[in-house]
Amino acid sequence: MKKVLLGIIILVIILLVVLIIKTFTYPFASTKNLAKDPAEFPINEKAVKRLSEAIQIPTVSTVEYGETNFEPFEQFHTFLQQSYPLIFEKLDTATVNKYGLVFHWKGKNSSKKPLLFLSHYDVVPINNYDFANPPAYTPVFNISEKATPLTEYQDAWTYPPFSGAVDHGRIYGRGTLDMKGMLISILEGADQLLEEGYQPEQDIYFAFGHDEEVSGRQGALKIAEYFKNKNIEFDAVYDEGGYVVSPGSVIKSIDKAIALVGVAEKGFLTLQITVKGTGGHSSMPPKKGSLVLASEIVERLNTDQMPAMITDPIEYFLKNVGGSMDFKSQLAISNQWLLKGLLIKSLENDAASNALIRTTTALTMAHSSDAPNVLSATTEITVNFRILQGNTVEDVMNHVKQVCEGYDVDYKVISSREPSKISDINGEPFQKVQKTIAEVYPNAIISSYLTIGGTDAYKYEIVSDNVFRFMPIEINQYDQRLIHNDNESITIDNYMRMIHYFKLLMK
Repeated sequence: MKKVLLGIIILVIILLVVLIIKTFTYPFASTKNLAKDPAEFPINEKAVKRLSEAIQIPTVSTVEYGETNFEPFEQFHTFLQQSYPLIFEKLDTATVNKYGLVFHWKGKNSSKKPLLFLSHYDVVPINNYDFANPPAYTPVFNISEKATPLTEYQDAWTYPPFSGAVDHGRIYGRGTLDMKGMLISILEGADQLLEEGYQPEQDIYFAFGHDEEVSGRQGALKIAEYFKNKNIEFDAVYDEGGYVVSPGSVIKSIDKAIALVGVAEKGFLTLQITVKGTGGHSSMPPKKGSLVLASEIVERLNTDQMPAMITDPIEYFLKNVGGSMDFKSQLAISNQWLLKGLLIKSLENDAASNALIRTTTALTMAHSSDAPNVLSATTEITVNFRILQGNTVEDVMNHVKQVCEGYDVDYKVISSREPSKISDINGEPFQKVQKTIAEVYPNAIISSYLTIGGTDAYKYEIVSDNVFRFMPIEINQYDQRLIHNDNESITIDNYMRMIHYFKLLMK
């Protein structure tokens, strides 16, 4: 018995030694030489003014395409022509489906595959905003102050949403973060290079959609098909999707900024489930009406979620950020052959990291009776799944059917899309992105990432195998909440860094 016990102790000691050795020899990315802060660039007052003016044009897209007021979109085209005459003189321009904008900058070597920079100029609407009677506003243009980091979210507009006000080191208005800020930064970078007499080595294209916020089917999809029909294949495509996130914004234990480059994006399935039951007067309720039955399904969907898994982009992400995590996390990352379950459990505990390792389930809508004393014979629940690479729409449907087994239900697919492909993180296109980020954000760990939300980038997979999703600004959790929200604004420092980033990347 003593020999058995001694043998077990020896095995445990050997196991611990192996775990520790693997942890200390695991190739975590080094973060020792990271700077304290991002790079700073001089304020370009002309560039600030042009973004301010772009924000003042209310290019709001609507779900029903035919109901969109396209007059502001035409105004935006005119604004670009007047603001960037050199670009319109030197670059070939085209419109796709009337409002999609394409620019072609010819390079020295036509045998090289071109590059494609994406953005969109439509914005989401403002709640209760009266376009016929916009609020009175005295223009503010004050670039003398530096922005201070946000420490809380402000749920009201400091300035009207289409003011383009410049104050407190920020440019305010709908579209500053999503996505006119990025669009204007691309044009500013190109404009500066043209003024310097620069010609790119390979062809460069810009493609700006006008309905990304409501699907991109009339903008980006048509532009991607336009390129496909011309047999144009791109070496790399650059779009929105990731950011430089401040310390603690993704994984709370990491005290470094992280540049998150999306190399893939999740798919989605929005499903309406109609649950059938007994209807009638509320004075004689059945044991379980449709609403109760639906509630049981809701609880099952919320509890019995699809299994978690660590995909290649997240494996690479953990390798890059692991060096800044605590020893317990490093132990689990470097010894997944034994501790993968514990690692996944740890990642599941936070909503942000949980979304990176599984197909998520979000119950978003429910409708039953329209009167307080009526039992509805049916209850409708709507659930939105964000589908991880490795799962498919069919997998999710099978999962739902298994959860709903034993209930009388009907299914209606509202919308769906398979997960995107995963772009190569070992090739030259990704390395160029890394190099450019390092120059602008020497304070950040740089890593591949999985973009959780949807972008126009997905549609361009038909013309490139290398699609990268990254908006070069550094934001904290409060800045992130400004996107699609009240008081949307971008710091002038971030805007200047974004211009410099795109200028470098084009070179």
